Amino acid sequence: MAQAGVLLDKDQFNCSICLDVLKDPVTIPCGHSYCSGCIQNYWDQDDYLGVYVCPQCRQNFNPRPLLARNTILADVVEIFKNTTLQDAAAPTAGRTFAEAGDVECDVCIGLKSKAVSSCLVCLASYCDDHVRPHYESSAFKKHKLVAASKRLQETICPRHDKLLEVYCRTDKRCICSLCLTDEHKGHDTVLAEEEIQQKKVITSPELHRGRKPPTWSSFPFF
Repeated sequence: MAQAGVLLDKDQFNCSICLDVLKDPVTIPCGHSYCSGCIQNYWDQDDYLGVYVCPQCRQNFNPRPLLARNTILADVVEIFKNTTLQDAAAPTAGRTFAEAGDVECDVCIGLKSKAVSSCLVCLASYCDDHVRPHYESSAFKKHKLVAASKRLQETICPRHDKLLEVYCRTDKRCICSLCLTDEHKGHDTVLAEEEIQQKKVITSPELHRGRKPPTWSSFPFF
């Protein structure tokens, strides 16, 4: 049968004298534990009185107790310290941090991870971890993910504040759905995604010469 996990608190392993994690722990007769050096120095200050007090419960001891290393507690403290170090390293394990020229994740706090996708609805870019809700939650099923781009604001119509999701072949630029009802009324238009896919087919014979296929980030929004 699996053992129940035990939640370890840093304060459980702190010396109440130095307020740091126990180092070479010893346990005195009342049951409280301290760093060996800390309790030795504490008692040395009152050695002339011949009475030795526990800093926490104030119990008196006479004669001065002999101290021996609490090996079990020392082992537990060592496990705790190693676990703490692993937990501290875990958030950065496997992350690819953004470098100069990379698109940064808009959700990461502090050191930014490299974004892998941008959402044309959220107008935000996401790293591998933070883009997951777009794939896993039905709330994002109508969102449009594209390769990470620094040009997200260019995908919004400056006049109507809507996504430029239509391509006007007459004027050779992207427009929004409201643009269709006024200045682009009657023009030759298609969905921008359809135009991108068609241009990919047209340019595919040229790819071997190093020319990249069109994407949202390289499309003429204006």
